[in-house]
Amino acid sequence: MDNLLSHVDILKKTLQEATIAQPRLQAIKLYPVCDIESGHFLVLATGWDKQRWMDTILFHARLVEDKIIIEEDNFEEGLTTALIAAGIRKEDIINSLEAAIAV
Repeated sequence: MDNLLSHVDILKKTLQEATIAQPRLQAIKLYPVCDIESGHFLVLATGWDKQRWMDTILFHARLVEDKIIIEEDNFEEGLTTALIAAGIRKEDIINSLEAAIAV
């Protein structure tokens, strides 16, 4: 259970930190979405990208038991790397493609 709480805390903190640095050139806002009960953690990007409205998921992770399944990671440097640097073991992070093959 301690591992699960640690994963939740690290996911929340990493997403919050990732959304502090907002894009400068466009009117795009980044929002962290952390639903602990369902185990979903996202970063949403919304706003005007030049002349087009943008509403997309930049990052999506699911917490399943004591593993983090990365569904999307569209950050330039990757939030997966930040999660590992923050203390989550590499073995506890699974790419969604790997999870689909395991099923």
